[in-house]
Amino acid sequence: MIVTAPRTRAARWPAVRPWLGIAARLGLAAVWLVAGGSKIDDLAASGRAVNAYQVMPYDLATVIGAALPFVELALGVLLLVGLATRVAAGVSAALLLVFITGIASAWSRGLAIDCGCFGSGGQLAAGQAPSYLPEILRDLGFLVMAGFLLIWPRTPFSVDGWLAGDTVEVEDE
Repeated sequence: MIVTAPRTRAARWPAVRPWLGIAARLGLAAVWLVAGGSKIDDLAASGRAVNAYQVMPYDLATVIGAALPFVELALGVLLLVGLATRVAAGVSAALLLVFITGIASAWSRGLAIDCGCFGSGGQLAAGQAPSYLPEILRDLGFLVMAGFLLIWPRTPFSVDGWLAGDTVEVEDE
């Protein structure tokens, strides 16, 4: 007769962590792909959205706004396939911190803008109220996902793992 001790939370973590990682990786990939894809058809509107924050000259805001969808799409593809996951997570975290800071800055200065995260953004029409707190909380959630991947970048079904020769191990209960 074989007697085994019941599993503790600490013993379950190694089995659960890779699957939380893949959820974070694919979730963050979806965020970047949707965000970048929603802006790609109107790069001028993306520039206007960046300019609405009123933190840089118009010409610089236009360039950043035009480049941002391509950066978001590149991050999304890297995370989707799991290539350079830690680097993509680090760039994601930095970008999310910039977004959170920008939204908080607009809020503190009393600007009435749409963040432009998943569309054209820019100044809100008269009578529309901004939704800064939900946007900041949403981006903080994405930042947690990026932080998880910074700490534990190896996930199942990733190019990083394939290049390293990792295999997916599922523990028997």
